Amino acid sequence: MTIATALWSFTLVAALLTLSPGLDTALILRTSALGNRRQAWGVVLGIQTGTLTWGVLTSLGITALLTASQLAYTVLRWVGAAYLVWMGARMLYDTWRRVPLADATAEAAAPGGLLTAWRRGALTNLLNPKVGVVYVAMLPQFIPPGAPHLAFGVLLTSIHIVLGLVWSAVLIGFARVIRHQLAKPAARRVLDRVTGTIIAGFGLRLAMSD
Repeated sequence: MTIATALWSFTLVAALLTLSPGLDTALILRTSALGNRRQAWGVVLGIQTGTLTWGVLTSLGITALLTASQLAYTVLRWVGAAYLVWMGARMLYDTWRRVPLADATAEAAAPGGLLTAWRRGALTNLLNPKVGVVYVAMLPQFIPPGAPHLAFGVLLTSIHIVLGLVWSAVLIGFARVIRHQLAKPAARRVLDRVTGTIIAGFGLRLAMSD
C-alpha cells in the first residue's frame, strides 16, 4: 500500500465513521440547540481531544493493552458506562422535575462553561473503550510498511479530526437554524429527554456488551 492509497482509503473510512449517528452527534446537537455556540464547540474540541489521544496511544501501541487485557477493558468499560448512564439520567431527572429554563441553561452562561463542555466531550470519548478498540483494529491497517509508525498514525488521526470538525460545524449550524423552534421550555424538555435517553442507552449498552 502506497502512502497516497493509505491516505485516501483512511479518509473514506473515517468519513463514514464520522457521518454515522451516535453519541457524539447527540451531545453536539443538544448542546448547540440550547443556544450557546461557544459551549457547543467546547464539546466538539473535547471529543476531538479524545480522538487525538486514542490515535497517539494507538500509534504508540499502548491501546493494544485494551485488547490484550480483559481486566483493563472491563474496568474502563464499567467506568465509561457509569459516566454515560449518570449523565443521561441527570438530563432526564432535570426534565421530569421541571427545572426552569433559566436554570437548565445556566451552565452555558456560567464562567468556565467552555471548560465544562470540553471536559464533558473529552470524558465521553475517552471513557468509551470501544473507540480505542476501533482504533486498534483500524489504524495499523492504513500505515504503509516502512512509514514512521507514530508520525503516520498521528497524520491519519488528524484527518479524522478535521473531518469531525467539519461535520460538527454542520451539526452546530443546523441546530442554530432550528433553535427558535426549541425556544419553548416544553420543546427543550423533549430535546433533553431524547438526548438523555440516547446517552443513558449508550451507557447501558456499553455495560452489557462483551
